[in-house]
Amino acid sequence: MYPGSFDPVTYGHLDLIYRGSKLFDKLYIAIAINSKKQGFFTIEERKEMLEEVTKAIDNVEVVVCDKLTAQFAHELKATAILRGLRAVTDFEYEMQMASTNNILYPSVETVFVMTRTEYSFLSSSVVKEIARYGGDISPFVPPVVRKRLYDKFNIKY
Repeated sequence: MYPGSFDPVTYGHLDLIYRGSKLFDKLYIAIAINSKKQGFFTIEERKEMLEEVTKAIDNVEVVVCDKLTAQFAHELKATAILRGLRAVTDFEYEMQMASTNNILYPSVETVFVMTRTEYSFLSSSVVKEIARYGGDISPFVPPVVRKRLYDKFNIKY
């Protein structure tokens, strides 16, 4: 299972999805609901975008996670949680989460995959900030996501 907020999905996320789909027989993309954050896109919009950009990957299914990530993975009978690491700063947080998840659900492993260099700086927040001011986000997100972002900001492209 590959969890995240995907608000919005970027080429960095898609790279991990493609790579994860080759590592596992089935890959659930779990859109996590974060009670501490108000999403830019609704859960439904994120699900639609993810389904659109992953429709050609047969073993991927997009689901919504409204509980603890490890608990949800366990309920789905997922054997692993896939996490991308962009930098050393990601590692500290991810290691803490993996250790906690392992105590709660020892049957669910955490698999870390290093982000490709060209995506190591990329985040959904950066993409939204560029889009907000009408910058070119085409190198960072698929066309369907670009259109939705620009539409939300009322940017003509």
